[in-house]
Amino acid sequence: MQVSNQCSQDDIQIELSRKKCVPCKSKDLRPMGDESANELLKQIPGWNLLNDGGCMRLHRAWKAKNFVLGLEFLKRVADVAESEGHHPDVHLVNWNNVNIDIWTHAIGGLTENDFILAAKISALDVQDLLRKPATGKKLSSS
Repeated sequence: MQVSNQCSQDDIQIELSRKKCVPCKSKDLRPMGDESANELLKQIPGWNLLNDGGCMRLHRAWKAKNFVLGLEFLKRVADVAESEGHHPDVHLVNWNNVNIDIWTHAIGGLTENDFILAAKISALDVQDLLRKPATGKKLSSS
């Protein structure tokens, strides 16, 4: 009998979301490099890496059904962030566009904490707040 050591992508994301953000000692900590960040990025589908003047950040956007539900989305994210002691930049733009940027401000780059928080945000039950994705059906032009 052969046993596989490979985990599914869902298992990996669950593992990352089960971790806890830990306080960082900024004088001892350095931002992770591109290779490490790209490897961890695979564990948090839907998130993107942004490089803002040499500072790497995680970014993700959602479209809420309306303004009030966008605020509720941000409240749910705030609850997770507060419990982790790790706080992202959150934005509600043009009444229903929710944007979140995560990085470790103290070091000006990414640490594992950022990926842990992103995984926890991804695991939130927020489907009731979001617009349904487009079905891909084309409208007739006749």
